[in-house]
Amino acid sequence: MKMSGAQANGYLKSPDPKHAGLLIFGADPMRVAGKRQEAILALVGPQGEEEMRLTRINGADLRKDPALVNDAIKAQGFFPGHRVAFVEDATDGLSKTLATALADWQDGDAQLVVTAGQLTAKSALRKVFEGHPAAVAIGIYDDPPSRDDIEATLNNAGLSAPPRDVMDAVFSLAQSLEPGDFRQTVEKIGLYKRNDPDPLTIAEVNACAPQSADVDMDDVLDVVTSGQTDQLGPTLRNLYAQGVLPITLCIMAMRHFRRLHVVASDPGGPGAGIGRLRPPVFGPRRDKIARQASHWGRDRLEKALTTLTDTDLQMRSANPAPTQALMERTLIRLAMMARR
Repeated sequence: MKMSGAQANGYLKSPDPKHAGLLIFGADPMRVAGKRQEAILALVGPQGEEEMRLTRINGADLRKDPALVNDAIKAQGFFPGHRVAFVEDATDGLSKTLATALADWQDGDAQLVVTAGQLTAKSALRKVFEGHPAAVAIGIYDDPPSRDDIEATLNNAGLSAPPRDVMDAVFSLAQSLEPGDFRQTVEKIGLYKRNDPDPLTIAEVNACAPQSADVDMDDVLDVVTSGQTDQLGPTLRNLYAQGVLPITLCIMAMRHFRRLHVVASDPGGPGAGIGRLRPPVFGPRRDKIARQASHWGRDRLEKALTTLTDTDLQMRSANPAPTQALMERTLIRLAMMARR
């Protein structure tokens, strides 16, 4: 059978030990490995490998010797408990071998867990697991981690649910890092906060996060909309050092403030206005835009759009002022406006 969404996430945290097999596939090896590790840990426990209740089989080795998987599934262990035969880096070329193994599976055999790269809907390997009544196929895609995923990662690191503004910072971190890097960062935060009863702060999250000189448009716009004038200069210098032109920044800023204006202008309030955006926004970004629109209000957003339009016309005129200085002055005005 095929699983997706919340159902798949729930299954990976607690797989059915009575099922014959589980296929986890996706384009990002780190995401697939993380979900596979979670599922196998739930099946055999932390001592499973030490007690030889977990057998690892490489896909390349299985292609050379198809009997490996059936031997692993049927083998009897010395220790009691659930057993898993794990096949790594499988491809469609192993579909017949794995189909035979699932067909021969009986109660008491080791459960078959298979990981693979990106598989199309017509994949023979997917069809083997999706068509088997006691097997599950789950695709892992590059979607941002859900709130449940992030809370689970925090809990595993010994961290209780932080305040909302800190959770927003953790959400942003989860979207900007690879899954493995994010998990390691949260573990570092957990070690940093060990035996510390005080709530987690944004400063502590930033102190433990990987440091990078790269910034993007969102970084600059966040600084402006929150009124952090002291952060604007360094952030702009880093952005310009990456080759971004002032006119490009102006266009993106106008686009962002137009979106905020759409949200703030809705008679039902920002909560209703956020649903009018096209393309739609989801997750932490949706909450952030709603808060920014509520903070600025329609009137101030209209003044901000007028300021940006005037700047855009100046930069496109026949005798423009230095564009970087012109854009920085405009953004400082907007940041000051945000603090009123």
